[in-house]
Amino acid sequence: MSDQTASFEFDRATAVRPRADEITFDFDVDEGWTVGPKPNGGYLLAVAARAAGEALGFAGSDHRDPLSSSAHYLRAPDPGPAEITATVLRLGRGASQVRATISQNGKPCVDVAFTMGTLDDAGVSRPWWSGHTPFDLPPIDECIKLPSSREGAPFVVSIMDRSDLRLDPAVTGFASGNPSGHAELRGWISFADGRPVDPLGLLFFIDAFPPATFELAATGWVPTLSLTAYVRARPAPGPLRVRQFAQVVDGGRFDEVCEVWDSTDRLVAQATQLAAIRIPEGLEPPPIGSPS
Repeated sequence: MSDQTASFEFDRATAVRPRADEITFDFDVDEGWTVGPKPNGGYLLAVAARAAGEALGFAGSDHRDPLSSSAHYLRAPDPGPAEITATVLRLGRGASQVRATISQNGKPCVDVAFTMGTLDDAGVSRPWWSGHTPFDLPPIDECIKLPSSREGAPFVVSIMDRSDLRLDPAVTGFASGNPSGHAELRGWISFADGRPVDPLGLLFFIDAFPPATFELAATGWVPTLSLTAYVRARPAPGPLRVRQFAQVVDGGRFDEVCEVWDSTDRLVAQATQLAAIRIPEGLEPPPIGSPS
């Protein structure tokens, strides 16, 4: 990690220290990147991706960017010392595969399969074809910045102090106890300290928004069970637009889709996750409808 990147909180919080075997890395789960007492899933995914890139470097590959990742969250580690084992499964010309496991006190916490490669810089190329179109948002100064703590909230969300997250006023009914009934959130996001967003930063941002189900009901913590992410390109400078929506809430679980767009209207990252949810007993569901 260069002196330049070390000046940013995200890079210090995701720093890994290799051991002599060049596949095991020590790191400290940073309490500043938590939701309540537990670390954010996107933050942990970014730490694992950094270790995967370092392991590939030791193996002679220059693949550092997480093109795709599929993570399973087995248990949430606590802030403090932890380790990552990054096993190189394949070295390739265009892409390489790595399996990374985060453990704490001898117990596996997060298990991730990565496809690593090298992404184009912003503006170098455009998609050959895309079925996705960007969405509109009010200007940033008309959107609502979420605090890390608010009256009635069950816990402090420390990651809100690490990011500058501003929601479209149309999707903030949950904050006043009046959810809209549409399981969708939209807004702007960037790092609070001005850090440029790179592929590792995108892995954090695809899990940095509140759950879209907050616009259905007040349910408290919704722990991630599995998370699949695709990073398409290095984003152009400027705040990113994020759209996040749930598709089905069923059997104490729900699936959620996240899209991240840059200032050039390019889709730079996508994610789908399965999370657990506890619906308050006796609460009737809102009318069925597609995201607005």
